Amino acid sequence: MRIKKVLVSQPKPATEKSPYSDIAEQYGLKVEFQSFVRVEGVSVKEFRQERINILDHSAIVFTSRTAIDHFFRICTELRVQVPESMKYFCISEAIALYLQKYIVYRKRKIFFGDKKVEDMVKVFQKHKNEHFLVPLSDVNREDVSGLLDRLHLKYAKAIFYRTVPNDLAKEGFDISDFDVLIFYTPAGIRSLLQNYPDYKQGDAVIAAFGAATAEAAEESGLRLDIKAPTESAPSMIMALEQFVKIHNKK
Repeated sequence: MRIKKVLVSQPKPATEKSPYSDIAEQYGLKVEFQSFVRVEGVSVKEFRQERINILDHSAIVFTSRTAIDHFFRICTELRVQVPESMKYFCISEAIALYLQKYIVYRKRKIFFGDKKVEDMVKVFQKHKNEHFLVPLSDVNREDVSGLLDRLHLKYAKAIFYRTVPNDLAKEGFDISDFDVLIFYTPAGIRSLLQNYPDYKQGDAVIAAFGAATAEAAEESGLRLDIKAPTESAPSMIMALEQFVKIHNKK
């Protein structure tokens, strides 16, 4: 089977130019984008049931832009005025800069790492007397809380939003039309099987980015044909290109 059609389980890019554009043109592929999941914010009533008082904390830890959006949404709905003394700890500079959407950046105490949770060790150690709050999704990896536990820091975590499957089957979306299905999150794998409970992989190629996504695919009984990142393919684009180059040549 020659690889012709690729489905990327992410929202369609805002512009026609995406990281997949070049590989599609070079190998004559048709690449489509379809988000398998969507994010929903928890209600104020649900948040109150967690018995978390935001102002009991002196620092907030953000792992994504989505976490920032829903943290400030809940604050607004609860009419919580976040003090200027609040400190913000972000996994990357890009996430830290996103805070400008809600606060005057230069007037706040903001700290960030270099994309990986482990990069935050020294930053957290310098602020070991803070009481941290970690806004999370209902589906999350325990990287941050695990690190805070290891460093014996005082923290609480709370669910501010949840990841739910899109109703692809009801919308009549036909995944059997694609040669390759690319997933970036375990939630995407779960959405696939929830939407298509009788799904049979057959010759379809399953690609997974990240160890957690790969693990979810294999635990679900799917055959994992493409995995990234690896030493030879640090990105999904590179992993896909390597596979297509070999497979289509055969």
